[in-house]
Amino acid sequence: MNFLNMYFSPGTIDLFINIAIIVIKIAVVVGVVMLHVAYATYFERKVIGHMQVRLGPMRVGPHGILQPIADGIKLFFKEDIIPANADKPIFYIAPVIALVSALSSLAVLPFFEGFVIANINIGLLFIFAMSSLGTYGIIMAGWASNSKYSFLGGLRSSAQVISYEISMGLSLVGVMMLAGSLNLTEIVKAQESYPLGMFLFPQIIGFFVFMLSAIAETNRAPFDLPEAESELVAGYFVEYSGMRFALFFAAEYIGMIIMSSIATVCFLGGWNGPFDIPYVPFAWFLVKVYFLIFFYYWVRATLPRYRYDHLMALGWKVLIPLSLLNILITGIVKVLL
Repeated sequence: MNFLNMYFSPGTIDLFINIAIIVIKIAVVVGVVMLHVAYATYFERKVIGHMQVRLGPMRVGPHGILQPIADGIKLFFKEDIIPANADKPIFYIAPVIALVSALSSLAVLPFFEGFVIANINIGLLFIFAMSSLGTYGIIMAGWASNSKYSFLGGLRSSAQVISYEISMGLSLVGVMMLAGSLNLTEIVKAQESYPLGMFLFPQIIGFFVFMLSAIAETNRAPFDLPEAESELVAGYFVEYSGMRFALFFAAEYIGMIIMSSIATVCFLGGWNGPFDIPYVPFAWFLVKVYFLIFFYYWVRATLPRYRYDHLMALGWKVLIPLSLLNILITGIVKVLL
């Protein structure tokens, strides 16, 4: 430190230290999330396998535990095939936009008290902006592939995001009204005075709308119309292979983790639980996120894919009116109490 004082002012040294802390936080968060992404695929195949009375992956390692590593190696060494008539610059950058926008949302998520990369006052607004940006990657992939299947998948995704992002945003307005803030850390702290330390019960309508909208926002079954294997083969990424396909795949699972984390922070009390778990301050946060991710798998294994007009009708005729009703009820209760 004395050596640094010879060449830099105390303010500059503090700046370097703060930057180093932020870089370490980014490395830890991205590393842990990417590990979760790899094994979320394994647990999804296992959970759905058992729900359908079969075993799931079993061959690579004990009970298939090394299957995600084998899949990653396979995708890394697969040939990167690019259609001859594709718009190549856009084709190249589309999966990067999808992945980077998903990873950027991690910056404002508080995993436990005091641990957040960027504790900004507009955390919720930032996440909505990044989720909207990720859709550009999907639309660009659909356009650049020069394939009817990809193009239809991109169009479906754009319509789906416009519809369900409205209901998702409105579903969180009640949370903002109760917490009086868009800062995610403040939202968690505001829940401490509510039953079980959660906004779940006073915001049960908002939670219901948010979870359905989150499934549609991440293009998961039964709302996976942009991919729709039965009619579009794989939708917007049908022409992608190798690592570019893996980037889209990772972006989808990161989106699931982010949406589950937002629901945990905004409705389920974040890192707070009925009792403290020593040495693991993020234990309750992980338990809640794991449960919500399991809910994604459960829905996929249970429900058939929606028809597209039914999907749009659900968003505009059911979820948006419900979210507006939730705002009205929350406002009335706040005024009366």
